[in-house]
Amino acid sequence: MTTGVRRRMGVEERRQQLIGVALELFSHRSPDDVSIDEIAAAAGISRPLVYHYFPGKQSLYEAALRRAADELAGRFQEPREGPLGARLLRVMGRFFDFVDVHGLGFSALMRGGPAVGSSNANAVIDEVRQAAYEQILAHLGIDDPPARLALVVRSWVSLAESTALIWLDGRRIPRAELELQLVHDFAALCAVSAAYDEEMAGVLLHILAGEQADGPFGELVGRLISLVPSLSQVPAQRLR
Repeated sequence: MTTGVRRRMGVEERRQQLIGVALELFSHRSPDDVSIDEIAAAAGISRPLVYHYFPGKQSLYEAALRRAADELAGRFQEPREGPLGARLLRVMGRFFDFVDVHGLGFSALMRGGPAVGSSNANAVIDEVRQAAYEQILAHLGIDDPPARLALVVRSWVSLAESTALIWLDGRRIPRAELELQLVHDFAALCAVSAAYDEEMAGVLLHILAGEQADGPFGELVGRLISLVPSLSQVPAQRLR
């Protein structure tokens, strides 16, 4: 008979373990409801030892926030090959994978959780949004976007974030439909902006030139065309 020997972790290894344990707990319950005692128990160590590695729950929360933010930002990375609509749809799939798995942790990440008002937490959240913004511009092949394009991309990143937060409250819309709708939303925002600005019209035409009829953007065009007969039956006064 052999006796198992618990291996002693190094400082950084233990820190990473605690961050992982905290993130897992935060994924299923609000960080406000998770105590240091629970984190210690899940990690198999004592409460005082948790404080040896982190001064308090706030610092541990911010460390978990940083790991979650890095992972979320990575979900927007995608090889810049093929039609943009298909790329964005894959990005949305990975984005909602994260949202689906982390649930309450995602809500805490984007709403601030117990770190509301913390400059460190706010900076981390802003970094996620900036990373998503830069990735979308990279997919468009534009380094210095005109003002309207910058507005469109930032608006869409905010829309994806708020849509995910609302979806978590009941998941009443099938996830796959929502992912596709958000890709369509990006095209719609570009189209509306193109109606006001010649430069944005050029961006939109460049996007559509690389699309396929059976791709996400092609499907949107098909859906809109199918609405035309119905719109012709709407009384004119209702369209004013």
